[in-house]
Amino acid sequence: MRLVSTRPQRLATVPYRAAGPGGVPQNVQLGVERLPVEKLPAGCDAVLATGDLQGVAPSPLGGNPVLLGIALADYLGVWADSGLLPPAGRVGVLLTGDLYSAPGADRRGASGAVLDVWLAFAAAGCPMVLGVAGNHDEVTAAEVTEFGPDVALLDGDRRGFGGITVAGISGIIGDPGRALRRMEKDFLTTVEKLTAPAPDVLLLHEGPTGDRAGQLGRATIRTALERRAPPALTLCGHVHWDEPVATVGDGHIVNVDARAIVFTA
Repeated sequence: MRLVSTRPQRLATVPYRAAGPGGVPQNVQLGVERLPVEKLPAGCDAVLATGDLQGVAPSPLGGNPVLLGIALADYLGVWADSGLLPPAGRVGVLLTGDLYSAPGADRRGASGAVLDVWLAFAAAGCPMVLGVAGNHDEVTAAEVTEFGPDVALLDGDRRGFGGITVAGISGIIGDPGRALRRMEKDFLTTVEKLTAPAPDVLLLHEGPTGDRAGQLGRATIRTALERRAPPALTLCGHVHWDEPVATVGDGHIVNVDARAIVFTA
C-alpha cells in the first residue's frame, strides 16, 4: 500500500457535532478524501482509514444521532449505491483509535465504549477491520475478535490480510498506571519490534512528527522509524494535521485525525 500521490482528493463530507471549547457543541464536517496506492489487499477495491471520530452524527439510515464512526459505517452503503465507493463487502477498514464522544457532544476528551463502532463496520460487511485503540477508547481485543476472523484490535502484534501485513500499537506514551499508556522506552521498543521487518502498514494512535511545520507528533517515534526501512504506510492520529501526508524514509505517514482517507488502486 505505497502511495503514488500525496495530494488527497475530496470525495464527500459528513456533518457531525463535536465538543468545542468549554464543551459547547459545534457543527463540523468530516472530510472524506481519496489517495491512490500501488497495491490494495486482495479482496478489497478500497481501504478506508480513519480515527479520532470524537463526535455524534445522524445516520443516513435515520434515527437518533449515533457515534460518528457508526454513522460513517452506515454511509458506506449509501456511497456504494451512488457509485462513489465500491460495495462495503469490498472495502477494508483501518482504525487509529479515539472513536468515542459524549452522547451530547458536550464534553471534550470523554472516554467510553466504542465496541459498537467496530460492530458497525463488521456488520456492514467490510472484509477486513483492523485497528488500534486510542487513549479514550474502552474496548478489548477479545470483544472485537467476536466479530470475525479478520476483525482485530492490535497492540504490539500484526495480522495478515489479502497479501499485506498490518501491525499496530494501541494507546499513547504516558503514565502506565493509566489506561492505554506505556512508558516511552516500552513504546519505542514495541515500534522497533514491529518494524523488523517492516509491515506494509503500521497503525498508531500517537504518531511521529511529520516533515512539515504543523505536523506535530513524537520526534522519538519518527527516529525509531528512521533507524531502519520504515513501513510503506504509517497511519496515525491523536493530533490533527492540516496537511495529512508526510514522508519518512521511503515511506509515508498519513494522519487520519478527524478525517477519513479512502485508499484506491
